[in-house]
Amino acid sequence: MEKLKNKKLFLLDMDGTIYNDNNLFDGTMEFLDYIEKSGGEYIFITNNSSKSVEDYVAKLSKMGIKVSENSFFTSTMATAMYLKDNFKDKLIYCMGTRSFVKELSKLGIKTTTDKKDNPDAVVVAFDTELTSQKLNDTCQLLFTGLPFIATNPDRGCPVEFGLIPDCAAICEAIYFATKRRPIYIGKPKPDMINYAVQKSRFSKDEAVVIGDRLYTDIASGINAGVTSIMVLSGECNRDDIEKEKIYPDYVFQDVKEILEKISNN
Repeated sequence: MEKLKNKKLFLLDMDGTIYNDNNLFDGTMEFLDYIEKSGGEYIFITNNSSKSVEDYVAKLSKMGIKVSENSFFTSTMATAMYLKDNFKDKLIYCMGTRSFVKELSKLGIKTTTDKKDNPDAVVVAFDTELTSQKLNDTCQLLFTGLPFIATNPDRGCPVEFGLIPDCAAICEAIYFATKRRPIYIGKPKPDMINYAVQKSRFSKDEAVVIGDRLYTDIASGINAGVTSIMVLSGECNRDDIEKEKIYPDYVFQDVKEILEKISNN
C-alpha cells in the first residue's frame, strides 16, 4: 500500500466508478476530500460522450463535488483532437446527443446532423437520444464509403438497474447493417491519460488511473505506463481479469475501500 499512499494525481473514471446515474457511491465524497487535503489532485477521465464538459460540471456540482471545466478530459475532447489532426476544416456528420454535437462545435469542429450537407466523415458517439432515423442516415452515409470514427469503445454504460448500450454496442448494430467498423478514439488509447498528466503538476510516477472497465480504463493506464486500480462497482468483475487478459495493479471493491487502504496509517 505504500506505493499507493504516495500517489498524488488521481485520474478517475465516472460511470460505475464514483456513481451510477445520479447516485454517488458511498465513500466518494470522503475519497475526493482526502485527495485534496493530502495535497493531491483529481481529474475525471471519461469515455462517456453523451454529455458536454459543461453538463458534467453542472452534474457533479449538483452532487456537491468541487469541479471546474479543467477537472475533465473526455472522449469528445480526444475525438476533436483526432479530427483536427486528420480532417482539418472538413465537415463532420455527427450521430450523438445535442450536447455532443454542441461540444464538438465548441472545440472547433465543423459539424452537421443533416446527411444532405455532403459531409466528409462520420462520427458516432454514445447517443442517449438515439432514433431509428439517425441510424438510417448514418448507415446511408457509411454505404458511400465515408471515413467512420467513434468516440469510444465502451460496450455498456452502467445505470441504476444494470447496463445500457454504449457507443461500441451502437456501432455493432451499425456493423451488422453496413459491415463497417469505426476507428475508436478514447480509452484504452493512452492519449487521454498522457494529456491529463501533462496538464497537471505531477509526474506519471505520482499518477494512478481508477476505473471499472478493464478494456478501457485499466488498459489505458497500462498503455500510458501509469499505475491502475480496478474497482468492482461497475461493469467488470474479478473473473473478467483472466477472460480479458488485462491485469490491473490493484483491485478494490470500490473507492471507499481504496480510501480505507491509503488513509490507514
